[in-house]
Amino acid sequence: MANPLKQLAGETAIYGLSSILARILNFLFVPVYTRMLTQVQYGVVSEFMAYIAILQVVLVLGLETGCFRFANKEGEDPRRVYSGALLTVFGLNLAFLAVMVAFSDPISAALGYAGYRSLIIYVAAILFCDSITAILFAKLRQEHKAVKFALLKTVKILTETGANLLLFFWYPRHAFLGFLPSAPDFTYPIFAIFLSCVLCLLLFVPDIVRLRPVWDGGVVKRLLAYSLPLMVAALPGVANDFMDRVLFRFFDTSSEQWLATLGVYQAAVKLAVIMNLFIQMFRYAAEPFFFQRARDRNSKELYAVVMEYFTAFCGLVLLGVVGYIDIISLFLGRDFRVGIGVVPVMLLSYMLLGMLFNVSMWYKLSGKTNMAIWITLAGLLVTVAVNVVFMPRFSYWASAFGHLASYLVMFILSAWLGQKYYPIPYKWGRLLAIFGLMGVAYFFIAFSSGTFPSLFPGFSFSVGPGIHWVQLGLNTVAILGYAGAAWALLRTRPVRPSYPA
Repeated sequence: MANPLKQLAGETAIYGLSSILARILNFLFVPVYTRMLTQVQYGVVSEFMAYIAILQVVLVLGLETGCFRFANKEGEDPRRVYSGALLTVFGLNLAFLAVMVAFSDPISAALGYAGYRSLIIYVAAILFCDSITAILFAKLRQEHKAVKFALLKTVKILTETGANLLLFFWYPRHAFLGFLPSAPDFTYPIFAIFLSCVLCLLLFVPDIVRLRPVWDGGVVKRLLAYSLPLMVAALPGVANDFMDRVLFRFFDTSSEQWLATLGVYQAAVKLAVIMNLFIQMFRYAAEPFFFQRARDRNSKELYAVVMEYFTAFCGLVLLGVVGYIDIISLFLGRDFRVGIGVVPVMLLSYMLLGMLFNVSMWYKLSGKTNMAIWITLAGLLVTVAVNVVFMPRFSYWASAFGHLASYLVMFILSAWLGQKYYPIPYKWGRLLAIFGLMGVAYFFIAFSSGTFPSLFPGFSFSVGPGIHWVQLGLNTVAILGYAGAAWALLRTRPVRPSYPA
């Protein structure tokens, strides 16, 4: 392909099909969760999803990226690389599952959910299935089988959706089946995820058979030496996303029921899902893309161009959500809308997280993965510090600004170290100009509605009890103005690198 940017954009779109579907369906279930579950029950779901996200990083051992590195490396056999990763992850997760099943009763009691030992087993089984399929999905990405990747992800998503529909709208009338509570509660969403993960693993059985896994201790040793630092580095990164959910249990003393506050916060964060959606789509395609283009003569200039387009599009996503927040917020149940003010903060946080992914490729491409540990540890310390100090007084506002502060610190550190060890010619002035254009549109939207931007507790983007169509029209003009100005800026890049086929 003559222009690798087109290849990246095309694969991003295909990977995004399943991601879009997953996020949209997850978003469409928010009205169900926030109307059929209480704030406390939704808080429990949020807490367990945080445990799953953090533990999955540990149980995959960073081997996804390790496979990309060694499967593309001259002299390595891709089959042995993926076989070693798959067998290693299988053994570790089988042991973890056995321990969780054996100690499910004391674990559930220690967490305050005595009598829900099945919940611990479901979570362990989810981790077992997802960790194994993570390696297999990585293989599809490395082989550019984006369509198959998207199809399998779609089946998994639709299975979870169907299970949720049956559980919430059919099962309560047939509770004689007895394996779940007769009234909707926090076990329903987690059980639906469990079913989808099991099915996804079963669909991969033919791929495992065709791979004919073989154990090569030398390959596994090299894989782990490269991947374990990435796992350690990724753990604080995921903790930055989910640790605040865990800390609610200990530090949210400003409310009578911390689980209820957590439920409100999680519902509001769901409205920032569109930004996370694009970042996930981009990462699926960009990581193997960056590795495969590393030997190109103009690869670094290419990475800099990608960063500019990525930043500009993220700005468009942020303004789109903020501009139509009055409509989007109606997806939440009435009791959950009190947390809507944190949405702009989370959108900006996720935007910085996506930019961090771009500037962090230097330590993966250069092999200096140990540096990632210190960068992400710095971010985790900021997250914990902000939440511990401010959560007792400001509750979920501390969580939102903790994300923003953490990602900003990591971005600055990674960009600075990257320019020292693997310099990429980012045009920082142009990136700041994109933020400037975004800021102008953002403040136009806020002030034209008669309110100050919702960046502090007590302020709101609400323009009244109903939808003000004139205001939405003005917001649309501001968003289109930003899009046009950003596009004009991107098209006037002083130097355009040529890309080899």
